[in-house]
Amino acid sequence: MKLHDDYNDRSGMTPTVVMTIVAVTVFIAIILVIVLLANNTGKGHGNRNPGQQGPSSPVILTPEPDSASPEGSNLHPEDLDFWDKFPPREEETPKPSEPVVQEKVENDPATDGKHTMVVNRKGEEEWVLISPYLPKHEYDFTRLVCQSDLMKYYENGKQVSYVGVDVSKDQDYIDFGKVRKAGINFVMIRVGARGYGTGQLIVDEYFAENMKRAADAGLDVGVYFSSQAITEEEAIEEANLVLESLGEYTVSYPVAFDMEFVPNDTARIDALSKSERTNIAKAFLDTVEAAGYKTILYGNKEWLIKEIDMSKLTAYDVWLAQAADIPDYPYKFSMWQYSTQGSVDGIAGPVNLNISFIDYAEK
Repeated sequence: MKLHDDYNDRSGMTPTVVMTIVAVTVFIAIILVIVLLANNTGKGHGNRNPGQQGPSSPVILTPEPDSASPEGSNLHPEDLDFWDKFPPREEETPKPSEPVVQEKVENDPATDGKHTMVVNRKGEEEWVLISPYLPKHEYDFTRLVCQSDLMKYYENGKQVSYVGVDVSKDQDYIDFGKVRKAGINFVMIRVGARGYGTGQLIVDEYFAENMKRAADAGLDVGVYFSSQAITEEEAIEEANLVLESLGEYTVSYPVAFDMEFVPNDTARIDALSKSERTNIAKAFLDTVEAAGYKTILYGNKEWLIKEIDMSKLTAYDVWLAQAADIPDYPYKFSMWQYSTQGSVDGIAGPVNLNISFIDYAEK
């Protein structure tokens, strides 16, 4: 802005002074506009991130006059120091993850102690309720010791069990002298069997020889018969064959009734009901017992639990067949066939190994 040279302010200010005042006023106005624009921009974007680095801009606060006070604002300098009125923002501490609690499955048959697993001949698994009415075994299997494939049971540091094998013509010739030296105490010898297809009765071709040489070696002897009877009359017929075959032989261990399914084939007994199998087993065992011999019922876990009614056979000892380190049959048993692939000096090939918790020779 240019003034004429003949301008003369009556206040005494020269044109030069007036120009200076105008320039200063314009400069101040520009500064105020810039500050106001900066404040409005800051409000639109919120607070600066505390972690962000960068130059800071001066903030000029212009307090508005207090409308309630005729003399203007009643603010004091300390009122403008508002930053201390807000507590510092605390960093959020992540909460520790809570432990995952697995829900306990109620009535789980695997853990409730009231069921036992049964695997049938087709490989199907089933949890079966343990009967509260059948007598349970009381063995402590932590006392089992396996020495050279021979299972032994100890109480108070003393062995209270007996090691045995069961044999038939499948083992061919057996050197029973070596068998006894290998640590075997008793042997269960097959008397004979009924054909699972024809129903014909046969005597094991090695029966007589095995009976004589086992006794000569000083082994305790028991016997078993492989049944395929489909009536009680046939069961009694089988029992009488056993009694006739024993003749004058000394038998200190039990006479066992062995009925089982035939792997990968159809047998005569497949069509029998559970009740019929139970009555057949009872007829055989009762006939043998009446002749003065000890008796025992042979079977695997599935057979004893699912295929016959043990509540009607509690008067007889049980010979459990279960190839395992520890049996899980819950009910009472006195003999256990724990291996079908045993190796014993004096016997060629694999042989079934057994442990008896009872000394039948002294019973």
